[in-house]
Parts: sequence; structure tokens; C-alpha cells
Amino acid sequence: MLSRPKPGESEVDLLRFQSQFLATGAVPAVQLVKKGNRGGGNTNLDQPLLQDRRDVVTLDNLPDSPPALVPAPPKRARPSLGCPLPEHEDPEEKLNRHDQHITAVLTKIIERDTSSVTVNLPLPSGVAFPPVFHRSQERQGNSTSGKRSIFAQEIAAKRASEARVPPVREVVSTLDPPERAASCEALTPREQGGQLLWGSCSFQGPHLVTGKGLRSQDAEQEAQTIHEENIAKLQTMAPEEILQEQQRLLAQLDPSLVAFLRSHGRTHKQAGEKATEEQRPGRHSAEVTGEEPVVPTSASEPRQEDGPDPGAPALALPVTPHKEWVHMDTVELEKLHWTQDLPPLRKQRTQERMQARFNLQGELLAPDVDLPTHLGLHHHGEEAERAGYSLQELFHLTRSQVSQQRALALHVLAQVIGRAQAGEFGDRLVGSVLRLLLDAGFLFLLRFSLDDRVDGVIAAAVRALRALLVAPGDEELLDSTFSWYHGALVFPLMPGQEDKEDDEDEGEEPLVEEAKRKSSEEGNQPASDLARRDVIKLSSFDLRSRLCRFIAEAPQEMALPPEEAETLSTEAFRLWAVAASYGQGADLYRELYPVLMRALQAVPEELSMQPPRPLSLQRIASLLTLLAHLTLAASSTAPEPSSDGAGASVSATPSSITWTQVSGLQPLVEHCLRQTLKLLPRPEMWQVLGPVPTACLLFLDAYYQAWSQQPSLCPGDWLQDMERLSESLLLPLLRTPTLGSLWDSLGSCSPLCNPQFCVRAPEALPSLVSLGSTGGRPSLSLAGSASPFPFLTALLSLFNTLARIHKGLCDQLATVLAAPGLQNYFRQCLAPVAAPHLTPFSAWALRHEYHLQYLALILAQRAATTQPVLAINAALHHSMVLALLSRLLPGSEHLAHELLLSCVFRLEFLPERASGGPEAADFSDRLSLGSSKDSGCGRGALLAQACQDFPSIRSCYLTHCSLARASLLASQALYRGELQRVPGLLLPLPKEPLLPTDWPFLPLIHLYHQASDTPSGLPPADTVGTALRALQWVLVLESWRPQVLWTVPPAARLARLMCVFLVDSELFRETPIQHLVAALLARLCQPQVLRDLKLDCPLPGLASFPDLYASFLEHFEAVSYGDHLFGALVLLPLQRRFSVALRLALFGEHVGALRALGLPLTQLPVSLECYTEPPEDNLALLQLYFRALVTGALCPRWCPVLYAVAVAHVNSFLFSQDPRSSDEVKAARRSLLQKTSLLADEGLRQHLLHYKLPNSALPEGFELYPQLPPLRQQYLQRVTSGMLQNGVSEA
Repeated sequence: MLSRPKPGESEVDLLRFQSQFLATGAVPAVQLVKKGNRGGGNTNLDQPLLQDRRDVVTLDNLPDSPPALVPAPPKRARPSLGCPLPEHEDPEEKLNRHDQHITAVLTKIIERDTSSVTVNLPLPSGVAFPPVFHRSQERQGNSTSGKRSIFAQEIAAKRASEARVPPVREVVSTLDPPERAASCEALTPREQGGQLLWGSCSFQGPHLVTGKGLRSQDAEQEAQTIHEENIAKLQTMAPEEILQEQQRLLAQLDPSLVAFLRSHGRTHKQAGEKATEEQRPGRHSAEVTGEEPVVPTSASEPRQEDGPDPGAPALALPVTPHKEWVHMDTVELEKLHWTQDLPPLRKQRTQERMQARFNLQGELLAPDVDLPTHLGLHHHGEEAERAGYSLQELFHLTRSQVSQQRALALHVLAQVIGRAQAGEFGDRLVGSVLRLLLDAGFLFLLRFSLDDRVDGVIAAAVRALRALLVAPGDEELLDSTFSWYHGALVFPLMPGQEDKEDDEDEGEEPLVEEAKRKSSEEGNQPASDLARRDVIKLSSFDLRSRLCRFIAEAPQEMALPPEEAETLSTEAFRLWAVAASYGQGADLYRELYPVLMRALQAVPEELSMQPPRPLSLQRIASLLTLLAHLTLAASSTAPEPSSDGAGASVSATPSSITWTQVSGLQPLVEHCLRQTLKLLPRPEMWQVLGPVPTACLLFLDAYYQAWSQQPSLCPGDWLQDMERLSESLLLPLLRTPTLGSLWDSLGSCSPLCNPQFCVRAPEALPSLVSLGSTGGRPSLSLAGSASPFPFLTALLSLFNTLARIHKGLCDQLATVLAAPGLQNYFRQCLAPVAAPHLTPFSAWALRHEYHLQYLALILAQRAATTQPVLAINAALHHSMVLALLSRLLPGSEHLAHELLLSCVFRLEFLPERASGGPEAADFSDRLSLGSSKDSGCGRGALLAQACQDFPSIRSCYLTHCSLARASLLASQALYRGELQRVPGLLLPLPKEPLLPTDWPFLPLIHLYHQASDTPSGLPPADTVGTALRALQWVLVLESWRPQVLWTVPPAARLARLMCVFLVDSELFRETPIQHLVAALLARLCQPQVLRDLKLDCPLPGLASFPDLYASFLEHFEAVSYGDHLFGALVLLPLQRRFSVALRLALFGEHVGALRALGLPLTQLPVSLECYTEPPEDNLALLQLYFRALVTGALCPRWCPVLYAVAVAHVNSFLFSQDPRSSDEVKAARRSLLQKTSLLADEGLRQHLLHYKLPNSALPEGFELYPQLPPLRQQYLQRVTSGMLQNGVSEA
């Protein structure tokens, strides 16, 4: 008995079982019974099955792999013996009828019946086959539609030639021409209307339905029957009905289908006419002519309206279009303009502005450049002759339906932006490319492109966005300066708060309420929230694991190209260093300590490699910067919360790094520093090292700063180690001649001394901060390879830290300040040159330069405090302190506060106080003024008293020059290394320095504004004390540091002195105030200062000087009571060279003030000639002078100065003989002279007529003619005689 198959047996086993079963001939246990007969026949169930006729499949050679899935041939049903099929049904047709496979569709294709088609053998020919045919060649007798292809035209021509001699059975019965004409005439009028409608005499057969392809023999008869039925239907209809039905059908059918049917009908008609013509006697072949085929003018041709105007000039095309060409049956000239030759390019230069065009690489093309058209730069309609694409056309291409065009346009725009930021366009373009793109909505365009479905367009949009936001030159510059002193601080890539405030309506909220609202918002926001908002969270985006991966693996071990691996490792160190600057990422130090130690131990070997690799050196510098920040983190202790809100909100979380974890780094870094300093005498090798020596010095600075803040360690340990470092490394370094060359090169690399280094970026936008660096910086520049600023700044920072901690080292380290190069550099910085214009790059560069100046001056202050002998250049250092204070930019609030606190008001920086400075001031005043004032109130005594009051002066200025508290705390945390308090490493974009240029006058300005806002007045004690301290300090600067006030215009200084008198009605009466203002006024009236006094130029902090002077006159008229000092300030702006509006304000609106201007001529601070020369030419003012003199408002005992001035100008006007004077002036002169001759006051008449010269030594202030000169006498007689004659005639 055969066994059943078991699991695990293969198909081979099954086939063996089948063979054994068939060999035994056993009866199967199961029988197959079919129910019913699908064929409809009867089935005999009792008949035994025929076993020997069973189909047996043998699979001996069956392959192991399954066969490919290819379409199988259609299955054919095998009739069963028990179920026979009906005789009339074909099994194949039944199977195909139910089959849905693709083969069923293919088998239903019906071939064309060619049994009745005549086959003609090809005729022998000697030409090639197939013949070469060009589109420009005309077909012989071709009248087919131009929409047919060349192949179709060839087949039609072949069929037409074969139809010339048709077989007898295919000839259609055709009437001769006379018979056809007769048949047409015999038609009824109704039939004639139908003929006219259809354009033919009779219907010879169907044009569309031919019956070809049918297998039936009567196919043509069926087509003819359909045709006859259509004709019969048409004959029963009226012409109007036919037209109506035609219009209805045309409205229902597709227009393209209608056009196809009409063209098919015309082709059939033309082919028939051609065959008829060829069958006429005497016509053997058609002639080839050069005439164009006539375009039908039937109403069924709507394109006829598009034809050209007969009067219009012919369009010059490169080729002549033919009707036989594809889709050229109707020539549309307006669509063929692009095929013309380009217009000639204008070669002449022109001053007109032309549209900028760029090539596909973003390069600006010259207007007259002639480029070939195959470059793809002429595919635009506007200015077709010019190559390149405008920005507008590129914007248009970005909205194209073709993705390649969108991607190409974005690519070109990205190239244009990159070249614009690099400054390649220069002054060849008018305006800014970036500003134009942003105003046109380029950002919105990029945002829409990022939503594109095509990856290539998205990638192009990302590249364009990167070109807009990332400047390669800026990235290179910031990478090279990352390891400098506070080199990681950059400007934010976002609009500042000031930009948002500018957009708001200024009139919506009062200034006071707005200031209160802003201060409350800043106060409610804790410093910790501000800090953590910008802190890098290492847990986000899995940055922790990324840092661990790229730092733990050395660059040479990465499966990346060497440069890419070095860059990736460097960026990982920089990212960690930035995080450590916020006090974050310290926990990674414990995990990666072995990796960092191996990298640090490998630094000496990498430094000794020749030639050095720049990327490797940047990686070393980044590593050292990271270690410096981690070392500072070890010194950060939990700060004690203060009483104010800002201090209480500071995070009290201490650093997770302990001192023992970083104490072992110092020997390794010091060894690296010693190794790099050996290359200092070799400038070419020193420049290659880059920021590595700088990073080593900054690490040592952070190391000793953190060591000195460890309360559990013995101070003697770090003091002894500082002495060791100073004796073994730093002091020998100061004695090397090469270090002196670095000091000498400061002036050459200084952006302050060389403003051309800080030119404005070619594409500078307020909303898109960019340094504008284009790469390729000069070696002698701040960020150049030969710049001494980074190394010397780091060296001074280390010296300051050592001198602050170890006072005994201050004298030794301060010898660096005696370097001649540093002294010359300070003198260059004090020279009266224009300061660089504030741009992002200039602010960034000046900030690094101010760091060096600040550190040097702080070291000089420490040295001057401990050992005055070293204060030889104290005056130079003090001048530099004052200049630096007025130049510091926002973000350096801590530096400004420290200078005010420790340097500005330091008596050690004023050697003049102990070297005869006050006495020299008194002697100078006696020589210049020629007066012998009491020594008790002279300038020398005032200066000596000011030096004694320096502590009070410092307190006054610390109060009135206070900076924003939040900014000051943030700056202090940054510069002191308090990482837990650092809110961010983003710099504010500066618009102006921290303090105004006239900051010495700030207390006076504040007093004036407080008095204006407080109608009741200020407390007398506070007012007098503040004004006194401010005037003392200004007098010190005017006397001993005049270069500090060079940036303040003399007119601004005069306006600030006026504020003292406008505060209240009693302040100017105080004796100390009187003495100080008089001394300052005398300094202001010096000849070298007076010639620079310009009252018509814009003044800082002042809207209009005439408005201020009007208020000053009103206040003088009300409260002066004839005060001479007050009067001197009123008289000073009335000089002849100043605006006439000031004099008109006095003599026209405030004539009553003339009674109080009793200043004697001997006390006038300026010469009287400044008021009398040149002669006055304003007629209105002259008439006011004359009226004041005649009415007695201006008399010599009340106002001697202005009386002399008025007499001089009126006399000059009366006897002026200028022939260019107008008739009005001549009439006024004659009238005034006549009135003068009739004056009853003989003294005034004598002064007006006999005035000669001004002389302040005389009581009247001028000299008189004993007798009038002859010319004046004759002129006076002529005028007076004319007056008498006119009077007689009138009588």
C-alpha cells in the first residue's frame, strides 16, 4: 500500500509517488464527478472513466527556479467526453468572449481586407529610394492640407499617381462636362439652393464613411446606402433648416473635430479635382510652378482674419514659410517675430541708466557685450539684443511651470547675491541689489519655493537662502578670530528691538509713558530667563552625543576627507566652547577628559610639523579656547542673591567642574606657549601659527584668575607660581627686540588710525547684519596675518590679571607701557582725524582695538597708583582714557564704568596739578587778555580748587553718566568671567557710542531738562552743586585736555553754557558759578576757537540755535537785572558774521532787553570790529537800528556796545554810494539821511553824520570826524536841498 506524503518531502518525492501509483494500476480512492453539462448535452454517469486517456504531466526536467512571468498564450478548452459542446459554438470564440487579459484586446484587432485591393509592382528607377525630401521643396501639384505629415503626403501622392489609370471595375460613372452642366440646369430651384449651399452640383459619394476595412463583400454598398439616406434627408429640408441644423451640430461638436472634418473634405475635393484634370485629353502630367497655393476665402475659414495687412511691410524672417510645412497652412506673423535676427547691439557708450543683466553664473554683463546666442542668454523679450537676464525676468522664471527653469532662476539669483556681497559689482550698479531683492519679496519667493514638489527646486531655494544669510567672507573672518580676547561675540542675525520700535507710530504713546512701560517690561523679565533664552541646550537635537562622537574620535580616524574631518572636529570644539561660555556642557568634561588630555598632549608634535597646517592650527586654538572656558567654569561659585530683582533672579547653580579637574592643564599649555614663542623672531613662521599663542595666553589668564578664586587653597601657592611664570617667561619676553616690532606695527594695523580699513560693505542692510568681509584681507590689518592685536591684547590681559592678584608684579609688568611703539600708537589715536563711520564691520573691528587700549590703560592706572615714578606719560594716558571713554560702543558698558571709576578722575593722571599748571594758566590769561585779575578768582585758583574736588566731581559724573543697569550687569558678567550670569554672546548693533561726544556737559543738560519739566524749579542745593562740579570738570578739560573737546563744536559749548542761565533765576548769581562761566567764556572767545564758532550748523542735542537764543533773550529780559556776564553771552551771537535773524530777534521782538545790556566796552570778550565789520546790508535791521536810536531805546549809558554798533552801521548805510543798490534801498537811504539831518538831538545827529572808526578805548566806542569829508558834505547838501525843493513845491 502506498503511503501518504509526509511533511518535508519535496516535489521530486511527489512525482515518484505518482509514478508508483500509475505503475500499480490501483483504483483511486476519490472520483471526480462533474455536475451538469455546461454544453447542454446529456451526461451518462454510469459510463466508466477512461483511465488510459487521462492527461499525465511528466516533470522530469523541471528547473529549480520558477519560470518568468510572461504573458501566456490563450488557453484552449478541451472538450470533455462526458460533456460535449454544441456543434454551432466555437470553443475558441467562447473563451475569448470571457477572457479579460490584454491578449484579448490584441486579438480583437480586425485587419483591413486587402482581397479587392490592386497591387502594383514598383517601377524600376535609377534614383535612390527613398528620395531625399526637404521641407523647403514644393511638392509637385500638392494641394493637400499643411497639417498632414510628410509621410502622409508621400502616401497621398503615391495613391494619386496610381489612381491615374484606374481599373475598369473601380471607375465611377461620371458625366461629361456638358452633361453635368445640363443636369445642373435641370434642377429645381429648391435643389439649386441645396447645391449652392454645399458648393457642388451633385454628391458623387460619401467622403467620410467609405466602408474600407470591412470583411463583408457589400461594404461599399452599405456605405453608399448610408450616403443616399443622408442625401434624401437633406433634399427634404429647406436651406434655412439645413443652415440651422448645421449651426446646431457645430455648437455640439468639438471645434478640433470640426476642423479635422473640414480639412478632410477639402483634401478629398482637391484630390478629386486633380485626378479629373489629369484625366483630360492632352494633360499627361501636372506642371510645377513657383506660385503659392491659393488660400480659400470661404466663410468656413476663420483664420483668414489673422492674415497680415496688405499695406503693412513684410516681416523679415530667416526662412520663407511654406504652406506645405507642418502647421504652417496659415502664417501667423506675430508668432514668428522670435525667428527674426536680433536687433543690432548698440555699441556707443551712453550716460543713460540701463537695466542690469546677468549671465547664468551671476556675473554682471556689460551693456555692449556681444555674446553668441547658443549660450542661452537671449531667451527674453525685453531688450532682445542684449545678453543676460534681469532680476525681473529671473523672478518671472521662478514661477515657471518647468521645474528646471525654476531651479535655474534660483541658482542664478543665489550667484547674484553672493557676488553682490563680495563687492564684485562695485559702482557699476545704482542702488543695492540686496535691498532691491528684499523689497521685491525675495524672502516670500524663497518660502514658496521651499514648498515645491521638486527636490531640485527645494535644493536651489536652500542654496539661495544660504547665499542671502551666510557670507563666506564673514565666516572665514569669524573663524580666524574665534580664539581672540572675547572673539566669540558676534552680532545677531535678527532685527533689533530698535527696528521694531521704529515701525510703531511715534504719536500713539507719550515718551514718558513709553519709557516707563519699557523699563517695567525689562524689570519684570528676570536675568536668568534672558540668559537661558539664548543658551545652547546640549540635550536638544542630540547635540551631546554628536559632540561626544566628533571630539572622541581624532580627525585622522574619521572616515572623511582630511580637510572635512579637521573642520568638523574644530567646529565641535567651538560649539562646546560657546556652550561653556554660558556655563553649560561642563558635565561632558568628566566624560571626555582622557580624550582632551590626549589631544592636548599631541599639540607639541603638531606644532613641530613642517609645513604647519592651517586647519590643524585652528583646531588647536579652538581646543585651548575650550579649555580656558572650562577653567573659568571651575572658578564660578554660587552667587549670593542680592536685594534687587536682577541679582536675586540669577541662577545659583554652581559649576559641576572642580578645580582639581583642571589644575593639571597649566603645565601642558605653558609648554605649548614656550614652544610657539621660540618662533617669534621668525615673522614668517610666527604669522603661520595664527591664534595658537593668543589662545595659550588667554588660557593662562583664565587659569590664574580661577586659581585665585579658590577659597580652600593657600594664596602663597598661586603667588609663588605667578612669580615663577613672570621671571622665567614674561619678563624675558618683554626684553626681546621682536616684541618691540609688534608694538611698532600697531598704528599700521589700527582701523582707528586707518579709516579706509572700515569702508562700508558693498551690500549693507540694516535688517541683515553682515560684516561685509570679502576675504583676502591685507596682512597689515586688524584681522590680517601680521596683525599684532590678538597677541598683544591677550598679553595685556594676562598682565592685568597678574598685577591685580599680585601687586608686587605690577611695577615689573608695567614696563611694557614704556614701549615706544605703544606711545606712538596712542599719539596717533589722539590725532584730530575723522572717526570711522559706524558699520557692522567697523564696530566689530573697533571693539577689538578698544580692548587693547582699555587693558593698556588699566595697567597704566595700576602702575601709577603703586609707583608714581612710572607716570612719565601720565598726561598721554589720561588723554587716551578720555578719548576711549567717548568712543566705547554698546556692549562695553563695564569698560566705560571702570574708566569712570578708576581712570578718568585719577589725580595721578593729572601731572599738571603738581607741576605749576594753575600758575601757568594765570600767566597765560594775563598775556592773552592783558588783564590783572585777583589771583583768588583767576583760572589758576579755579583749577586748583577743581583738583581738590575731584572725588565730588567723580560722584557727580557717575550719577549723571550712569548706564542701563541690565546692560551693565551683563557686560560685567562677561568681562569678569562670571559664566553663570552671562545672558548671551550676541552684541547689540551699535548706532552711536555709549556716551555722547559732549558727555562732560551731561550734568548741565540734565539740569536744563529737569528745570523744563519741573515748573516749580529744582532744589537750590542740588542745582548749585551739580552745576559747580560740571563747570569745574569742563574747565579742567579746557585748560589741560583741550583735545578731548575738539569733537564738541564751539557752538555746542556755547549752548551748554547758556543752559546754566536757563535752569533758574538764581543759579547764575552764585559767585563760584560766575567765576567758572567767565573763565569758560574767555576760553571760548580765544581767536583760534572763535573762528570755528558757527551758529548755523546742526548741533548735537539741539533742534535750532535761534529758538534757544529766543528763549535766552526772554529769560535775560525777565531775570538778568543787568548782569554783565549774562549780557556778554547775549552779545556774543550778535556778531556781524552770524545770522541776521539773531539780531532781528533782539531789535524786533525784545527791544526792552536793550536797557539791561549795560556791559562796558572794556569787558567785551571779543573785538568791537567783530560787530561793525562788514557793513550791515539788511534794510529791515537798519531801519530798526535807526528807530531804536531815534526813540531813545538804544542809548550809550544803557547799552554802550550796541549803541556803537548801531551808529556804525547806520552811518555806513547813509553815505554808501553802491551803484548796484536797488531803487528801494536808494529811497530808504535818502529818507534816513534827510531824517538824520532834521534830528533835534544834536549829539545823536553828530554821531550818525560824523562817525569815523570804532574804538573801544573811547567812552562812545568810536571816533568822529571833526568835519565831514568833502564828498559826504556835498552829498548831504544835495540831499537836503532836494528835500527843501520838494517841500516848497508841495507847499
